[in-house]
Amino acid sequence: MKQCLETIQPRWTRRKQERPQELLDAALTIFSEKGFSAARLEDVAKSAGVSKGTVYLYYSNKEELLKAVVKEHVSPIVEEAKRLQEPDKSAANLIREAIHLWWLKYGSTKLSAITKIVLSEANAFPDLARFFYDEVVKPWWDYLESILQRGVARGEFNEIDTEYAAKVLCAPLVTLGIWKRTMDVCCGIDTNPLRYIEAHIQMVLNGLSRPQHQAE
Repeated sequence: MKQCLETIQPRWTRRKQERPQELLDAALTIFSEKGFSAARLEDVAKSAGVSKGTVYLYYSNKEELLKAVVKEHVSPIVEEAKRLQEPDKSAANLIREAIHLWWLKYGSTKLSAITKIVLSEANAFPDLARFFYDEVVKPWWDYLESILQRGVARGEFNEIDTEYAAKVLCAPLVTLGIWKRTMDVCCGIDTNPLRYIEAHIQMVLNGLSRPQHQAE
């Protein structure tokens, strides 16, 4: 009997440890399908296979659920991008790697639904919009601006308003993520994300790079 209990206990412990992540996965699915305003914690609980009371043990409301998804899965992407920096890497290569990483870890996954959720619900949930801006958007802009500043300082890039150039650099990625979830689905279009991203990168780098760096 003692041996059986020792066998069962770790399995139960693992189940409890996994439950918050299961709730986050269920929340993202429900928010994507129903929209944030229409979604209920009961829906999340049902999708996760638990009671509504269980959800409240971990998260007080659906805003906290969505914030937890962002902190757990989206915020770390910027930090991962920063780890790609090496002294001998060109700014052009860093831009390319950052954009592809963002698409791999965010844009091409179900996490990209968060952008549509936040934008569509911003007026109804301004605190949530502000949280997403502070937690994801601003750090991402700041990181891209630092790469642009590095390129200008090293003579790779032409002088440019790096603050707004970073925002412009992000905008097509937001459009792509939303488009893939809306117009592609509704209109039967099959936008190739890698071709889209590569065209975007090429236009950006051709515009930024000084002649001697055009081949980067």
